[in-house]
This record gives sequence, structure tokens and C-alpha cells, in this order.
Amino acid sequence: MTATTTIVADASETCCTPAEPAVTADEAARIARTFKAMADPTRVRLLSLIAAGEQGEACICDLTDPVGLSQGTVSHHMRILTEAGLVEREQRGKWAFYSLVRPALDAAASALRAF
Repeated sequence: MTATTTIVADASETCCTPAEPAVTADEAARIARTFKAMADPTRVRLLSLIAAGEQGEACICDLTDPVGLSQGTVSHHMRILTEAGLVEREQRGKWAFYSLVRPALDAAASALRAF
């Protein structure tokens, strides 16, 4: 027959000090919104197409064929990227032109490096 001993930790003693969060709640929400916008393969491809475009921009008319989606669907994806602050939209006549917001992409990369 073996005896069992139960050890009860003193609640006043903690094994470690809780870490302070590296980012604030607002920063975390902003970073999450950015990564959520980039979490779709089509949107990643769109960002790549814009980056490869002449002068770092692309017309919506040049984005539909490479991703194989309708103009309306591409516009939906571009709206999400714009709302996340990853691209800027400029209307030129009837066409919308998009360019990358480099500081926003740099901030996303920095956020990944911080973890």
C-alpha cells in the first residue's frame, strides 16, 4: 500500500510575474485588422500585382484578369485592403488606380518581427 501526498500551493505565492502585453489593445486590433485583410490569397496576389505595377500602382482594369475574378469581386477585395490602410485608391476618370501604402506594410512586417 502506497501513501498519497497532496501538495497545496500557497495562493499568495505565484510562480512567476505576469508579463506586460507588448502591444496595447488598440494596437492589437489594428494589427489584427491588417493581417485579416491579408489573410486571403486573392488579396495577397492583388498586393503583389500592385507592387509589380508600373510606378508601384495598378488600375482596377489590370487586376481582374490575373486573378481570374470579376471586376465587382476584385473591387470588393480592394475595398477591404483600402479600409485596412494597405492601399490607397485614386479615381482617374472612370477607373480606380491603387497604390501600396508602404508604411502600413512596413508596420505589419515590424509587428511580426516583434513577436
